[in-house]
Amino acid sequence: MRRKIPSTRALVAFDASARHQSFSKAAAELALTQSAVCRQIAALEEFLGLALFHRTKRGVALSEAGRSYAARIALHLNGLERDTLELMARRGLGGSLELAVVPTFATRWLMPRLASFQRKNPDITINLTTRTRAFLFGDTAFDAAIHCGEAPWPGVEARTLMQEQLVPVCSAQLIAPLTSLTPEQLQRYPLLQQTTRPYAWRQWFKSLGLTLEHDMTGPRHELFSMLSQAAIQGMGIALIPPFLVEDELASGALVIPVLHPFASGNAYRLLYPEGQSDNPALKPFADWLVQQARAYCQQSVPGA
Repeated sequence: MRRKIPSTRALVAFDASARHQSFSKAAAELALTQSAVCRQIAALEEFLGLALFHRTKRGVALSEAGRSYAARIALHLNGLERDTLELMARRGLGGSLELAVVPTFATRWLMPRLASFQRKNPDITINLTTRTRAFLFGDTAFDAAIHCGEAPWPGVEARTLMQEQLVPVCSAQLIAPLTSLTPEQLQRYPLLQQTTRPYAWRQWFKSLGLTLEHDMTGPRHELFSMLSQAAIQGMGIALIPPFLVEDELASGALVIPVLHPFASGNAYRLLYPEGQSDNPALKPFADWLVQQARAYCQQSVPGA
């Protein structure tokens, strides 16, 4: 089925005209005549069936539809130019990987290790974008994703990196003069909740055979990085995987008041669409990532 896409020439002419709010300035940038730019814009408007510019005696101005379309087209043209320049620079070697990754895992675990991959694979570029929710690869430009959840998504291949274990963490000042608590004593303090894991505290208490009335009550934050900062500031007690707060535990900014790791049932996995094995950047990155995760899991993890 033929794609319903305007000509590239028309889109480039529209992009330049939208940026300059002028056909003559767009023509100068593109080394075309003003009439040539006008023809491209007219052809694009005919293709779309709507006006992208308002014509006045003083010149042209984007219509509301034109303003919205210009913002989207600029993103696509910029991406197309970037990918083209990258391919030309690499002469088809190595390649790049568009990777979606959960934010705190990216900053606290992946980034400190990524330089070692780049040193071994200088021809491969890893581009990171944070995503906290599941998505369809067909609706995005992502080649792979690192996600934490109960099971792989449909239509993808998965390589498990590590199981998620949660431990309670808080500021030492919050529980002072005590240095540790019993599980029952936790209910005296605010329980920080994670938006994407609304039942985490309930499951943690249940693993100890306890039922508390207010286990789902407390300030809610979406990211582990937000929870850790809230805990450091004494706002309450949070459930966080120890590997995401290693530095804070080592420095004493956070302590573990109850040493009871809880296997949440979630796992961090590398996911990619089925049949993606022809991506030259994916296999070396996936092999390296699994090796790094395996080496980490063999180490002694605080609180685990």
